[in-house]
Amino acid sequence: MEHELSQRRATKDGEPIGPRLERDGHVLRVRSVAGARQVLRARDLTTQAGFTAEAIPKGYLKHHPILISDGPLHDEQRSKVGRFFAPAVVAERYTAHMESCAAGLLDEAAAGGTFALDELALHYSVEVTADVVGLTNSPVRRMAARLVTFFNQPPFDLTKPDLGRTPRQWAKAAFAGLVPVVRFYVADVRPAIRARRKAPGHDVISHLIAEGYTNADILVECVTYGTAGMVTTREFITMAAWHLLGNQPLRERYRAAGQVERFAILNEIIRLEPVVGHLYRRVQGSFDVTEGDQTVTVEAGDLIDVCVRPANADAEAVGDDPLSLCPGRPLPPGVNAAVLTFGDGAHKCPGQPLAILESDVLLTRLLARTPTVVAEPTLAWDDLIEGYQVRGLQLRLG
Repeated sequence: MEHELSQRRATKDGEPIGPRLERDGHVLRVRSVAGARQVLRARDLTTQAGFTAEAIPKGYLKHHPILISDGPLHDEQRSKVGRFFAPAVVAERYTAHMESCAAGLLDEAAAGGTFALDELALHYSVEVTADVVGLTNSPVRRMAARLVTFFNQPPFDLTKPDLGRTPRQWAKAAFAGLVPVVRFYVADVRPAIRARRKAPGHDVISHLIAEGYTNADILVECVTYGTAGMVTTREFITMAAWHLLGNQPLRERYRAAGQVERFAILNEIIRLEPVVGHLYRRVQGSFDVTEGDQTVTVEAGDLIDVCVRPANADAEAVGDDPLSLCPGRPLPPGVNAAVLTFGDGAHKCPGQPLAILESDVLLTRLLARTPTVVAEPTLAWDDLIEGYQVRGLQLRLG
């Protein structure tokens, strides 16, 4: 059970918060920051196993997708796309578009009366992501609807053989996955590729074309960036608004603060409420994971489950009251303000600066319009990202 003074809203029934290292057959579960960092920084000894990466066919692609590549190839890919997500680049290149998009959506919401924030956040996050990736040759709302269908998948469990699915569920998953991919390619990706082959821009698709990526390669990367940029930011914006609207002192502090302090508040909220709840790595070579006086040896073929929610509430790393919101809390050297929310090591998500700025731009403008909560949201859980979904936060602008 969570601590009785917990301010965490996304709590999953039956999810253990300990022990810090737990061996269960071929699966090692890690629930501490120190243990997680050892695993996520074990270069050449583990490979990506989350997000069904091991089920993605690799023989059809000329370039390995950045999500599932490892080693020198992954390092090279990260260094080349990093320029799109560097904090200074994000602020200079995308702020004006974010502000314009946020203002337009809030004007529309004000005119319509009551609105669901998760729907507004969906359209906003997809439009921002589309600008970064280069998916700007199709209507944003129709593209958003197509991206949402990627998550209509049967349940699965990465710790079980064949993901714990029956043959019938695999057939359903194949159909449910293929149809949205084809629609996304025809309606959104192909028009963007054609436009950028004629006139390259400053976006990810133009970069991939210059690197010699095929249309199939670009499609896979667009699915990765599109779904990641859409689903994680959408959920976080709604969750952050839920906290701010329900906590008057925090809301007033956020509204009065400068950008640096607002970013600290948002990083603390997403530390407490990580959107992606588990990070998985497949062991390729034997190594030890040490936590205090406990050492566990993992062997090739083992699966490591980094449990982000309990790790982000590791008092040994984040200090007192780990389940309370304490923006600017002191953290050990090298520990990110969001702790493990954006991962760590080679596969650390490069989109943190974009996600925080994007969220701040919308939330500052939302709160400036004195929103009133008409209906509280409900929580659900998504197997693909092992994270929460916040739905039905109904607001009316003042």
